[in-house]
Order: sequence, then C-alpha cells, then structure tokens
Amino acid sequence: MPPTERVLDVREHDGEPFDTITDALDDLSDEDSLRLVNSFEPVPLYGVLESRGFTHETEQVGEDEWHVHIEHEG
Repeated sequence: MPPTERVLDVREHDGEPFDTITDALDDLSDEDSLRLVNSFEPVPLYGVLESRGFTHETEQVGEDEWHVHIEHEG
C-alpha cells in the first residue's frame, strides 16, 4: 500500500487541539505522513514531535495559515 498524507485542519477546532493532534499522530503508520494546518506556527508542538520520534517541516502559506508536514523519523 503506498504511503498517504493525512490532513488535519485545526483552524476551526473548538478549544485546545493538542489531544486531537496527538491522537492523529498515534494513528499514523510508519509510512504515512500528516499535514497539520493551523492558524499560527505551533512552535510548542515541535519538542513533542521530536520526543515522539517525528520530524517536521513548516511552511507559512498565508497570513493566518501554516502547514506542518510531519512524518516518522528515519
């Protein structure tokens, strides 16, 4: 099965999206990636990603739109 990129847009999420994001990471297979869409750069998330064995690349695509491409390290 080819790798897939899941997309999680938390811009309209009610409340703190941290649990939603970590649940999506838990469901991510080793081959798949996650594109997180947020209204700000989620800098506090980066340490969590690193400690859980993920790498990330962040891109600001609009004034209030950031995309973080997340995948398993290695």
